[in-house]
Amino acid sequence: MSQPNCKDPAALPASLCPAELVRTEAAALEALAARLECTMAADFDRAVDMILRCGSSNGRVVVTGMGKSGIIAQKIAATLSSTGSPALFLHPAEAVHGDLGVLMPGDVVVALSASGETEEILRLLATLKRKGDALISFCCNSGSTLAQASDVALDCSVKREACGLNLAPTASTTTMLALGDALAIAVSLRKGFRAEDFAELHPGGKLGKQLARVRDLMHAGEDIPVVTPATPMTDVIFTMSSKKLGMTTVQQDGHLRGVISDGDLRRLLEREGGAALSKTAGEAMNPKPRTIPASELAAKALAILEERKITSLVVVDAEQRVEGVVHLHDLWGVELI
Repeated sequence: MSQPNCKDPAALPASLCPAELVRTEAAALEALAARLECTMAADFDRAVDMILRCGSSNGRVVVTGMGKSGIIAQKIAATLSSTGSPALFLHPAEAVHGDLGVLMPGDVVVALSASGETEEILRLLATLKRKGDALISFCCNSGSTLAQASDVALDCSVKREACGLNLAPTASTTTMLALGDALAIAVSLRKGFRAEDFAELHPGGKLGKQLARVRDLMHAGEDIPVVTPATPMTDVIFTMSSKKLGMTTVQQDGHLRGVISDGDLRRLLEREGGAALSKTAGEAMNPKPRTIPASELAAKALAILEERKITSLVVVDAEQRVEGVVHLHDLWGVELI
């Protein structure tokens, strides 16, 4: 289907032009940002404080909404959880048929309703008051029943919906989503939420690998190639071949003394010829290899490997005891950060 021609004013009402629809939502976000900087700043800070107090007492954030607002509520709950604030979504229609049992004293409820008069949400108010749970609302009508019943009512009002009929939730749900993101991130910053914490909550997929620690990806235990300084070169080659990491550590009593890589072995053979095979590991090793602690980010290991043009790093503790080996292949999919 062809797109409306926005350059021709007679082609379509401006409100139906795709670019204008996006501008309508962008304008709603700009207006929300302005409110957060002035008239709504104190209420927003109170909402952040409520969620922080809830978390310190082992409470959860319960986010609820009906219809399109409910879909936004699910995303907000997911963002809160992934940034360190335990949260769940409660369907308001299911809530009055038994799911209210998930609410515990000390929880904070975040209720989304553009009109502030959504029947299914209003039916929850008596129970919330009885349990003593705090209530934060996202509403477009500050005089609505929901806003008036809330401990904190955050204003999501929009000049108009992006819908040509000014009916379908579009700009209003966009402001709700942005406000929920702002709330989740503000809480996480106040908590001191770190990249390490984020990595623990995102162990899978691209994010998980980008924020993984070296300890999560390294070869450890029986998989570490190990020889001693006195090991003959023929046994060194056997160890390197059997462990398939293109290198071996040279250790004495568990402490790192050096490394022999495929490249080291090739250069030794070029210099010494057949005489290289009569040497020991201690005579052939690189005594000052680059190492990395197990707690370092995998992305840091990748940066070192690429900078030094090597394929493996030995993982050691503060006493130079060997804990593992991380190989370039283990880091495929990791991005530099």
